[in-house]
Amino acid sequence: MSNSIKTIGLKEAISIGIGGMVGGGIFAVLGLAVSLAKGGTPIAFLIAGIIALLTSYSYVKLTKKFPDRGGTVRFINEGFGKTIFSGSINNLLWVSYIIMLSLYASAFGSYAQNLLPLVNKTIDFHIYASAIIILATAINYYSIKVVSKIESYSVIIKLIILLGFVGVGIYGLGGNPHLEQLQVTNWETPLQLLTGGMVIFVAYEGFELIANAAPDIKDPDKNISKAYFYSVIFVILLYIIIAIVTVGSLSFETIKKAEEYVLAEAAKPVLGQVGFTVITIAAMISTFSAINASLYGGSRVSYEIAEDDELPHSLTDSFWNHPIGLLITAILNLILTNTLNLESISTAGSIGFLLIFATVNFVGFKLSNKINGSKFIHIIGFLFCLIASITLITQQFKDNFIGVVISVTIIASCLLGEFIYKTYFDHQNSKKINNR
Repeated sequence: MSNSIKTIGLKEAISIGIGGMVGGGIFAVLGLAVSLAKGGTPIAFLIAGIIALLTSYSYVKLTKKFPDRGGTVRFINEGFGKTIFSGSINNLLWVSYIIMLSLYASAFGSYAQNLLPLVNKTIDFHIYASAIIILATAINYYSIKVVSKIESYSVIIKLIILLGFVGVGIYGLGGNPHLEQLQVTNWETPLQLLTGGMVIFVAYEGFELIANAAPDIKDPDKNISKAYFYSVIFVILLYIIIAIVTVGSLSFETIKKAEEYVLAEAAKPVLGQVGFTVITIAAMISTFSAINASLYGGSRVSYEIAEDDELPHSLTDSFWNHPIGLLITAILNLILTNTLNLESISTAGSIGFLLIFATVNFVGFKLSNKINGSKFIHIIGFLFCLIASITLITQQFKDNFIGVVISVTIIASCLLGEFIYKTYFDHQNSKKINNR
């Protein structure tokens, strides 16, 4: 593709990265992070952010060398070929997209039930979470242009509201009796801080969407690296400040009680009910736009994987002029959202993306000479992701056994499913060759 028809400048590329990260994750997992890390929540977000920043280095190098709309799928196949392992990781990527969708839908349901109560909290959650998935699916089928417009406007709206929340929140911290909760004496243990950071790692995963837009980015040699690093660093700082404002504004008891909609609750001390309502609306806009964009992204991932013969080729078929993967993604999203709790969804999503990012970092290390990368940074990123995922699994084993079982089952299913499919696929090819 020539530079003359490339359409994405640096600002737009940064917006893709920021929009992918500040989609709905922070609204969904902030309360969970505080429950796990207490006063050390800003440190938990910093730890997760450092791992995201290290991984973004591998994405920069791989994106420059292999600019492709397949993004992560392309990188993993470049590193390992089209093998059972690469197919398993790519399948895990698709499933992790579906898990992220469930996280966003859960957040939407949690915030919406407080703004517009219908029956009771439990029923309202399921009504709103299911309705938003169905609506977003319908919009995706209606027009991808509409999805794009919603995403572009929502990025601006949610950043303005979040930055406003930060400004007002910092102003309101002066003299707040809960500010002492940020003292080191109120931090959890280092291991618990790491676990807290890893459970909410899903709040950072969206930067990889820049890779999918790489073929359309102007002046890629300069802008790709800036887009990744600027967006990740900006979001790290934003999350840390939001965590400081939240922990400094509310008691741990209040945060625990309002865990699933804590960002709205944190606006109350300064702005009262108006602040609660504004942040709730921002959360609903953000999670809705994230569902919209991720539904499309998830369906594209399944299409790319099927095109590479790592999933049945029937997934390249269309249903209502869209890949069949869009419908499957939506149905699986509905099931997960209505059966799992927030912590289990967040744990499964974080484990999935940590393993995917560990693989991408290892590909960077493996191809470092080819992509002109630093072996040291790539391997550090790989080790951090691997250690973090192992720590998360072991720590959550006693506190969130169901979440760990679901995560391990998903990983095993991706591996087993790919093994069965590859074995069958190779067998069918052999039969075709022998019958010629």
